[in-house]
Amino acid sequence: MSLGPLPDYPWDQMVPFVERAAEHPGGLVDLSIGSPVDPTPPLIRGALAAATDAHSYPATAGTPALQRAIAAWFARRRGVAGLSEAQVLPTIGSKELVAWLPFMLGLGEGDAVVHPLAAYPTYAVGATLAGARAVAADDPALWPADTKLVWLNSPGNPDGRVLDVEALRAAVNRARELGAIVASDECYAELGWDGRWATEPVPSVLDERVTGGDLTGILAAYSLSKQSNLAGYRAAFVAGDEALISRLLTVRKHAGMMPPSPVQTAMVLALGDDEHVARQKSLYRARRDVLKAALEAWGLRIDHSEAGLYLWATAGVDGWQTISELAELGIVAGPGHFYGSHYPEHVRFSLTATDERIAEAAVRLGAVRPLG
Repeated sequence: MSLGPLPDYPWDQMVPFVERAAEHPGGLVDLSIGSPVDPTPPLIRGALAAATDAHSYPATAGTPALQRAIAAWFARRRGVAGLSEAQVLPTIGSKELVAWLPFMLGLGEGDAVVHPLAAYPTYAVGATLAGARAVAADDPALWPADTKLVWLNSPGNPDGRVLDVEALRAAVNRARELGAIVASDECYAELGWDGRWATEPVPSVLDERVTGGDLTGILAAYSLSKQSNLAGYRAAFVAGDEALISRLLTVRKHAGMMPPSPVQTAMVLALGDDEHVARQKSLYRARRDVLKAALEAWGLRIDHSEAGLYLWATAGVDGWQTISELAELGIVAGPGHFYGSHYPEHVRFSLTATDERIAEAAVRLGAVRPLG
C-alpha cells in the first residue's frame, strides 16, 4: 500500500480572515489554535536545564522514574490504580500517537476507524495514513461491523463534551463485541468547568468502573501540553493494555520514536506537582468566564463546553459567516467545518490567549450590536 492523497491543511483557509483581523487598530485577538501562551513553570524548566547533559540515547520505553511517575499520576489524578511500568509509554506529544496509531496497530484496507462526529481532524488523517477508512459516529450502535479502532475524546475537542462512566462503559462493551480496540484521547481531563464536572473528576476509559478490571483492548492517551504549558516540549504518554503497549513499544524502537532524555526528566517533575496544574486551571477558568459571557451577550449559543480548553458556539448561521464577522472585530476563531461535516454552523473559541487579549475581545464584542 502506498500513501494516498491527504486533505489540505485546513487552517490555510483562514489566512484571509487572519489578515483582515490583523488590520484592526487594537491588534489581533487570536482565539483559534489552542497553543498555550503562559510560561512553562520554573520547576519544570529547571529540571529540563539540569538534564541537558544527554549524551546517551534516550529510553524509548521511558526511564523507570518516568514510568513510575506516569503510573502514580494515573492513580492520583485519574482514579486508575495499579498500572505497571509495562502498561505505560511516553510519546513525542500526543498528535503523533493519534496520527500513527492505526498504522502501528497494523490496520489497513477494509478496516474502519471510528471517531466522534465533532472531531480533531487527525483521527481521520491517521486512518488515511494506514489505508483504513474513517467513520464519524457517536452512537456505538452505529459503528460498522468492520470497526477495528474506536477513538473516544473526552473532554472533546472542539465541543468540550464529557463522556461519563456509563457512556465510556457502553463504548468499551460495544467495541469488545466488534473485536475493536478503544483509544481514548483524554488530554483535557483536568479542565472540568460546568455541571457535575465542576466538582467531579472527568473519568478515564481506564477506570475500573468502565473496564470491569480488564484493560484488554483499551488505551488512554494524555498530553502535558495544556495542563503544564509543555506544548513545545512534546511531552505525552499512552497507557493501558500491556500487550498493545508492548506492540507500540516495538514499533517505536524500530522507528526511533524516542522522547528526548531532558524532556523525560522534566515530565517526571511535571507529573509529580499538582500545584502548577491548579494555578493554570484557575487562569483558564477566569478567561473562560469573561469570554463565555461576552460571546453569549453578542448572540452566540454555547453548546456542551462543560470541560476542556474551548467554547463551542453557534449563531445559527454558516460558521464562515461568523468567522467573517469576528474578523471585522479583529478576532480569529476556528470554523466548525474544520471538525467534520456535521456542525457547519459552529465556531470554536480557544481559551489560550492572555488575560489582556481575552478582555479586549470582550470589549470589542460588547461594543457592537448583538447578532440577530
